Order: sequence, then C-alpha cells, then structure tokens
Amino acid sequence: MGGCFSDTRGGQQAVGTADKTSEPNAEANDTVDLFLRNKGHYGLYSQLEISLSASNLLDLDVFSKSDPMAVIFSKRKDGTFEEVGRTEVLLNTLNPVWITKLCIIYQFEMVQPLVFKVYDVDTKFHNVPVKTIHLDEQQFLGEASCTLAEIVTKRDRTLTLTLQGRNAMGAKNLGMLTLHAEEAMASKTVIEMKIRCSDLEKKDLFSKSDPFLIIYKIVENGTPIPICKTEVIKNSSNPTWRPLVLTMQQFGCKENPLIIECYDFNSNGRHELIGKVQKSMLDLESLHKDHGGINLYLEVPVPVAGDAHKQVLKSQLFVDNFVEKQHYSFLDYISVGFELCFLVAIDFTASNGNPRLADSLHYIDPSGRLNAYQQAIIEIGEVIQFYDSDKSFAAWGFGGRPIDGPVSHCFNLNGSTVKSEVQEIHGIMTAYTSALHNVSLAGPTLFGHVINKAAERANQSLFSNQRKYFVLLIITDGVITDLQETKDAIVRASDLPLSIIIVGVGGTDFKEMEILDADKGELLQSTTGRIATRDIVQFVPFREVHAPGQQISVVQSLLEELPAQFVNFMRSRNILPHPPGAQGGAPPPP
Repeated sequence: MGGCFSDTRGGQQAVGTADKTSEPNAEANDTVDLFLRNKGHYGLYSQLEISLSASNLLDLDVFSKSDPMAVIFSKRKDGTFEEVGRTEVLLNTLNPVWITKLCIIYQFEMVQPLVFKVYDVDTKFHNVPVKTIHLDEQQFLGEASCTLAEIVTKRDRTLTLTLQGRNAMGAKNLGMLTLHAEEAMASKTVIEMKIRCSDLEKKDLFSKSDPFLIIYKIVENGTPIPICKTEVIKNSSNPTWRPLVLTMQQFGCKENPLIIECYDFNSNGRHELIGKVQKSMLDLESLHKDHGGINLYLEVPVPVAGDAHKQVLKSQLFVDNFVEKQHYSFLDYISVGFELCFLVAIDFTASNGNPRLADSLHYIDPSGRLNAYQQAIIEIGEVIQFYDSDKSFAAWGFGGRPIDGPVSHCFNLNGSTVKSEVQEIHGIMTAYTSALHNVSLAGPTLFGHVINKAAERANQSLFSNQRKYFVLLIITDGVITDLQETKDAIVRASDLPLSIIIVGVGGTDFKEMEILDADKGELLQSTTGRIATRDIVQFVPFREVHAPGQQISVVQSLLEELPAQFVNFMRSRNILPHPPGAQGGAPPPP
C-alpha cells in the first residue's frame, strides 16, 4: 500500500468516519439551497464530492518518496482563485489515493473553472491540521485544471489530467491526476458497526502487527474508492477497532460491493497488506446476525497465467455490532432551539508585561489598534454570538490580584463579586479594559480553576435540560504550571456539553501546551487512569493565526471543529433534536 495519513500522529488515527472527521452531508442540499437563494441563485445545482488520486508523481525526497497533499481552487468571477479544500497528507508514496472527499457546489448555468495543485509536505508539518499548512513552504509537485462540467459529463464522472508545472510551463510528465465526482445524497441514514479481527499474521520482527483497516467502495466503472480508515491498534493479533460510522453517501447502498483491507502500519508509510475481504454492507449485516467470521485472503500472482488466485488465510474478520440509525446534524439541533454559550478566560499573569507600556501584550493602543487578546475575543466571539439568544457571556480573568485581594485564578472580569456575565462582545471588551486598571498582574498560570468553573456551568445546564453547549475561550501568554491538574479537569469535562479553545499569545514556545489537544496525540488521561471520552480542546498559537501567507484563518479552522464536537456530544448522550417540550433523549447519569 502506498502511504498513510499524517494529518494526526503520523497517520495512526481514523479518517473518513462520520463521528471523527466532519458531519455527514445529510443536510447539505437544504443548507446549500438556502445559501444560494439568499445570494439570488435559483438555477440547477448539486452538491458534489470529488475523490482524488494521482500516479507517477515527482520524487523530491532524498531518502524516501514524496508526502503528497492535493488542494482544489475554484476561479472567481474576477479571475482570482479561492481555495475549496485540501486532502489529507499521505506518507512516502508517488501514487497517492486520498480518502478525504472535497465538496463543490455544481451549478449548471455557470462555467466553473477548477485548479488542482499537488504539494510534497515537509516532515515538520505531518502532525498539524492540514488547513494550517502554509502552501508556500511546501514543494510544488504539479498542477492541472479543468471545468467542473468536464468531470460530470464523463460517462463514469471520472477524468484523468496530466500534471504540469506552474502556469503550464516547466517540466512535463509530472504525473497524472484522476478525479471522480459523486452527487451527495440528502440522507441522514448511517450504519454504525464495530469490526474486529482474529489471528492476524505477525508482520513485525520483534512484535505483533500494528493493524488498521481501509474500506473502499467500488464505483460504476469498477474502480475502488477509499471511504474511511480506522485507527491503528498497536501490537495486536486480535484487534477490535472503535465503532465506524458510515453514511449512505460513503457506501452508496447496502448491496454495493465493498473491499476491506487490513494493513500492518509502518511509520515510514510502507504499510504491508495482511489480508482483505470483499463484501457488501448487506453481507456484513448478515455476518453480524449469524455471529460468524469470514476469512481474509491475499491475491497471489500466477506467473504462467498472468492472473492471480486467492490464498485464504486463517485470519478472520468479525462484525460485533451493526446498527442502522439516523444521524442528525448541527443545523437540526440549532433549528429547534439548542444554543452555544460563549465563556472567556483571560491571562493576567505578570509575564504579559506592564499594560501601560507599548511592549506589553495587554497594551491598549490609543489609536484603536487591537492587541492579541482583543483580536482573539472578537474573531471567535463574533462567530459564536449568533448562536446565543441572550448574548450574555461569562468573562473571567486568572493569575491576577484584584484590588485589596489575594491572587485569584478565576475572578469576574467585570469586578462583580456575584455575577460574571457581561452583555455582548462589546461588554467583554469593556470589562477587559476596565480590569487592566483594577487588577495587578501576578501568577502563576493555572487553567484548572477556570475549566472547573466552566464545567460546573455545563453540568448544571445538562441536568436541567437547558439545551445549551458551552464554548470556553482561554487566552494565555505562557505555558501552564498545573499541567496534570488541567488534564484532570479536561478529562472530567469531556463528559459535559463543553469545548475549550486555547489561544496562545506572545512569543513563548507553546509545544508543551499541544499535549492538551488530542489532535496531536492520544486522548488525555487523568491521574486516576481515566481516559477522556472525547477530544474537547483545540490549541493554537496566535502568531499562526495571522501568519503571512496563511490561506485559511486558523481561528476559522478551529471553529469548524465545533459543530462536530457539539453533535458528537449529543449523540453520545442520545439527545435528539426535538422542539422544546417534545419527547427527546434524556441524559444518562455521569
């Protein structure tokens, strides 16, 4: 197999499952229709998913093959290009088959020029979200262009293009890029299944294999298109993977043939095929009902005939759980009255510098130029405020000494001893400015208190059925000194309707903070050994938010994860998007 996925932990996490990456496209057509009508468009449109693969790419790495990522751009009316989306990064391959599907709105009445660019991503970017990767820092492998109509008018909606140098100049024969388009189906039906294997062959010399699965859908022309990948299970001959959630858009229909391949993970990207099966979703459902297993096989070439025969292995695949259910979207919940509640916590430790001096991170510029704290509050708050009906936001400070008091690690920013709420984003900004005159900067930097305060609110809301989900923004200039206490607080809060966004300001090296963000590694573990039930933390240094050449705002990419975190929490608690007063799923005890 060529390559694996390096957007998180060198490719060891799942890609393409409805609960892990993004929401199902169930509500896509309704949402797109509303958007287009608001923009004055009433023509024929469809939401398309574009699958990409490439072959014979340039090899620009010295000791390995390239690590390619593809990016789609669409041409605006003014002739400029707008980025549509990016695939994941694949390791060490010149023939990538990307799993990430990129969505484009097809409009019959418009010519829609597209440009596809392929980059070799530098190793230091392998463990960061792909949307934060600066394209100008990557090696260019080639580009190709076409119109969307050229893809959809092909008999099987598959188009192969030759990759060229920039602006069709430079070296030729840079490889081939294949595009396949499928129309998104407006269905909320999903299949959730748990797969395990037994007696997998040992591929590693000193340990058992590190297995993972890739599932492919076979499309009309017989081509297998990858639709998802499981996480890697380390050192196991009998792995059980986390439940997979697949939408009808991914697998098509229950009769559609699927290929499930099991690989042994290798960090260099040269993963070794252990075995595979070809079955439909209907077959997998029967396998679950019969409580049986199916043997994996390998295709062994026959030298004389030039064909291959199946070598049946003792390894078996089992489906321990198979459930067909409805998956609701973020918009389904919002439309019946669920809300986001914005909470802010600001760092008042002395390392920020004297607020009266221009080099301080807390300096209020008389010219009106915003400091990093103010920019973060506005950029995130202005998005979330629309999902909160009363726009009353809790605002706290930490690491400071209020007038005539001891150092506090969670004090009300407005100076009140009773109420922490302020009104609208302007209220947060006013309270922040006022606090700079009434609070002495101190220390140390502790997060545990504010996270526990936010968790307390989320817990009260959950068990009084207030239909609210809380978003805590923590803005800080330094590395925390209560790392383990913070981990414990986050693990406890992972069961609650709460997400945490941490923005680091200033020039501090925040590498130690990245451990709090499970996108960069495993789920957090508390001192008692308890594992977080889900990833609720996103961390970013502010200097990356406004870095030169940044194509997509990091703040934007952080907020894009919120709807999925919201929906995953609601699903985990079986909370359904019923209107107020209707019968819905009740939250189970913690």
